[in-house]
Amino acid sequence: MSEQNPGTAGVPTASEAPPPTGTTDTAQRSGVRRFMSGSVGRNLGLVVALLLLVIVGAVTAPDTFLSVSNTLTILRQASILGVVAIGMTLVITAGGIDLSVGSVLGLASVVATLAAIQDLADQLHWVVMIVMALLVGVAAGLINGIVIAYGKVVAFMATLAMLIAARGLAEVLAERRTLQVKDRGFIEFMNLDFIGVDVLIWIFAIVAVIGWIILNRTTFGRRTVAIGGNREAARLAGINVNRHTMWLYAISGLCAGIAAVMYLGRTTAGTSTHGTLLELDAIAAVVVGGTLLVGGRGTITGTVFGVLIFTTLTNVFVQNNLNSSIQAVVKGVIIVVAVLLQQRFARPTGRAT
Repeated sequence: MSEQNPGTAGVPTASEAPPPTGTTDTAQRSGVRRFMSGSVGRNLGLVVALLLLVIVGAVTAPDTFLSVSNTLTILRQASILGVVAIGMTLVITAGGIDLSVGSVLGLASVVATLAAIQDLADQLHWVVMIVMALLVGVAAGLINGIVIAYGKVVAFMATLAMLIAARGLAEVLAERRTLQVKDRGFIEFMNLDFIGVDVLIWIFAIVAVIGWIILNRTTFGRRTVAIGGNREAARLAGINVNRHTMWLYAISGLCAGIAAVMYLGRTTAGTSTHGTLLELDAIAAVVVGGTLLVGGRGTITGTVFGVLIFTTLTNVFVQNNLNSSIQAVVKGVIIVVAVLLQQRFARPTGRAT
């Protein structure tokens, strides 16, 4: 029979000892950090931000802001930016950047409305205009991807060069003029309502759903996240990083081409000024939505919320006849706050949402 040491009687063992002071608080803080950096926490914060903007709009403009027509106006305004932002999300998730999407959009709109293309559309079908816009977008994106992936040019510089070149080429082709869309069939189709919802909103919704599926439910999406998390590790794991990068920029260009078609439907004109500074709004929406600028984590859902937040903010300012300069300041503050929150709560976890 073993004897108990009288000097240790009643003293709890290490396994029985109470946790050190402050351990519970630390665990709680860690739990909050994990929740906030998770997809549910990030999206909850975006929902709250959007609801606050809606409340402000409802209080300051009660007669118009909550009307169905104004809601559809917000969604229509969000649709073009949203389509571009979906492509931007994939690129940024992989650790890249695309500064050329606005200029590529303008170039695609000009090419689709050239006299030769519209004459061909008259002979065949107005779908020719759509195809040309999409081809221009994909071609520009492929050029970006090839230069970045195989030419080893930094994405910032490569897409900046495309931004300048595409805008210049659009001005040359259009001769600094606005080219009108003549095909009534195209205009009528792009202004149709399906069950009371504008076709532009449907296009945005379809692109967002496809983008979510690609990022979250396909091998392509998992490889995109892996490349953004650690490019060299992805290469060693057998991923063809260069080819994958090339196709990511092609997708971004395709989204710019789709947005160009939407611009043509809304404005019935192609011009080199379409999409000016749109790339900055797209990047801002992606970052506010929770996609890490350094890559490794992307969220299509967050991007959609980011687009809606900025569009709703713009609408609130318009409804209240507020200065657009103040709006720009508020947008800047939102972007800075979003980046600071990313730095505090976010870590590249290799997950897409």
